[in-house]
Amino acid sequence: MNAVTNTVWEDIIGQFRVNHPQLVRGWFCDLKPEQLNGGIIRIQAANHAQVRYLEQHCRLALTEAAQASTGRLVSVAFDVDETKADSNGRSPGAPASGQDELSLNPDFTFDNFVTGPCNRLAHAAGVAIAEDPGHAYNPFFVHGCVGLGKTHLLQAICQALQKRTPETRCYYISCETFINHFIEAVECGALHQFRYRYRHVDILVIDDIQFLAERERSQEEFFHTFNTLHQSHRQIILSADCPPSEIPSLEERLTSRFNSGLVALMDRPCLETRMAIVRKKAKLRCITVPEDVVHLIASRIDTNIRDLEGALTRIDALSHAHGGQLTLELAETALGGNSRRIVKIPVILETVADRFNVKVSELQGKKRSKTITYPRHVSMYLARQLTSQSLEEIGNYFGGRDHTTVLHASRAITRLLETDSDANELIQEMTREIRNATH
Repeated sequence: MNAVTNTVWEDIIGQFRVNHPQLVRGWFCDLKPEQLNGGIIRIQAANHAQVRYLEQHCRLALTEAAQASTGRLVSVAFDVDETKADSNGRSPGAPASGQDELSLNPDFTFDNFVTGPCNRLAHAAGVAIAEDPGHAYNPFFVHGCVGLGKTHLLQAICQALQKRTPETRCYYISCETFINHFIEAVECGALHQFRYRYRHVDILVIDDIQFLAERERSQEEFFHTFNTLHQSHRQIILSADCPPSEIPSLEERLTSRFNSGLVALMDRPCLETRMAIVRKKAKLRCITVPEDVVHLIASRIDTNIRDLEGALTRIDALSHAHGGQLTLELAETALGGNSRRIVKIPVILETVADRFNVKVSELQGKKRSKTITYPRHVSMYLARQLTSQSLEEIGNYFGGRDHTTVLHASRAITRLLETDSDANELIQEMTREIRNATH
């Protein structure tokens, strides 16, 4: 058995950073080489979430780096640092309830969650739940489009809870897993075991609960599971791509229960929040990004957080191909395929005002007559569809209205378009006009 010297370990990590920068995480500095025995370098991580990340993404890359640094045919293995594990041998962040749990990403913590007007309520509620589960907000239902941080928030709650009280039985799964477990239990006559699994946890966290739609028997079973947990003051956390009332074919009794707690929207981030997200993602991956490049990425990519991270990955990869120098010109090259016309809300307001023969000031004013309300709703809908502005930012263009007003207007027009062909044609005409007017 041989110890791995600090010099050798630093060389291994250094080669890993150079050859696989996209895999580097900020917590790598806390990894410890335990020993070299039988041709295997054992590496200690702080918790099971980190071990899973290393196993799934870094084993081959670290093995290559270790072989290059030592000049020997060695491999790597990963262990949890037992000094940081609880009395049951489970570290903070480890699964509490056994098989089929979704893996917790060690990066998805509250410290790494960037807050802004788009998600401040959801984040505050998540922190409160982690401090007082089952009482603060129960149930907690968070919704928003893909890639806006719902999964990050759910995992941050789970990891904070397990770090604060390691004995907490926290079960984090997808809705698909719940449905599959139920189907298997019915087929095997094992409903008793199924119910025990789901009704004897402290925290039940289910991602993408909208997939319960049109699953009548699964909805029935979840209804009783929900009641059992809620009556026992066990925390229930759910996420979906839309609010409870908009999940198709969801039973009214489930809708009312989901709405009985806190329902929080996670909206698209504004420019300042996107810039903060880029800085955070860069820091997590140990990438130094100039401020002008941060602004370029955030202004060019306005869809979701995953696309921001993808843009950062492309720029970093290109910089390594050009000697590691990350410049604005290089970033422009990496993002060249994403250049597009930017639609401005004033252009939308002018187009709608002209089409409906009203004044822009009336669209932004307080009048609520039908002749003003309808074009105002159309303006908000088009702003939501054609711009990267958050609900709060759109509301500011309409006399400082709050995000719920914009959301209501957008949904009202969406429902209208499903049944009114004339309205559909009008919206399409204005959309083409607005895009043609945008330079």
